[in-house]
Amino acid sequence: MRPLYRGLAPLSLSLSLALLAPGLGWADELPRGHHPLPEQGDVIGEVRTVTAEEEDTLLDIARRHNLGFDEIQRANPGVSLWYPGEGTEIVLPSQFVLPDAPREGIVINLSELRLYYYPANDPSRVETYPISVGRDGFSTPVGVTRTTVKVKDPAWAPPQSMREEAAARGEPAPAIVPPGPDNPLGRHAILLGLPSYLIHGTNQPDGVGMRVSRGCIRMFPEDIESLYERVPNGTRVNIVDQPFKAGWDGDTLMVQAYPALEENEASFEPVLNALEVLSRAFGDEEPPIDYAQLRQAVEQPSGQPVAVLREAEETPSPPEAEPGPESIYEVVEVALH
Repeated sequence: MRPLYRGLAPLSLSLSLALLAPGLGWADELPRGHHPLPEQGDVIGEVRTVTAEEEDTLLDIARRHNLGFDEIQRANPGVSLWYPGEGTEIVLPSQFVLPDAPREGIVINLSELRLYYYPANDPSRVETYPISVGRDGFSTPVGVTRTTVKVKDPAWAPPQSMREEAAARGEPAPAIVPPGPDNPLGRHAILLGLPSYLIHGTNQPDGVGMRVSRGCIRMFPEDIESLYERVPNGTRVNIVDQPFKAGWDGDTLMVQAYPALEENEASFEPVLNALEVLSRAFGDEEPPIDYAQLRQAVEQPSGQPVAVLREAEETPSPPEAEPGPESIYEVVEVALH
């Protein structure tokens, strides 16, 4: 497992110049979805809030701020999806722990419903965008592949299974859907080395950020258009499934948890998974973790980073200490019972 990068990254030249620009913060200088890549850390972005306008839906706000359906709804429980109401404060969960994967090419985290892109021509930057992935029964496969061909205004051939389902409903599907507003691939598609799998746009952007596809990766039209223009053919694509992530933000250990994919729920133990991730990351050097906070983070996954380091307590040591647990698993067993 890649070691977690601890400490603050030095400022790159581009970031330094942005900070020196009069009256402008660096965040205002970066395009949608772009972030400075920490050289010795693992966290990008920040959680912010905005105020809803009269005409806003929650999905409008999500798309405007580079967030998907599940992300915005999970961060704003109790807020109406279609009418948040003028003046309602909306939480934007725009802070992310980077996935535990080589920072190269495209990384797709299925449980997170998010894509990360590390452009080879700018190692100081990372981009991230909300996506849709395959629903239960049509799961997007985990593995490493590459982009192959890019197609603008693609035609779409509905798979045989979809045509049979449509026919059973009395709605026969065409063998080919030409480019246009009825084409579910949108206007841009990036083919992958996995046969029949693509990264593409959509004609139903409200579904971005949900598990609604038959295995392909869907993006907002503006996001796939941006990637389409810049991602070279042959770019590495690493598809992972990490419902729990951990990383350093300066000297603060952050964890970020998401619900497991439905097909994995029966065999998935969130607390044990989190402990395994942390154990692999730290080995024998275990930081002082607040295990009650960790358990809450993984059993009630909010998709927002949570600090889990226990604050140091300046108390005198007892003359004779009782024998303590020897491993991270024994520590958490004591803390949770």
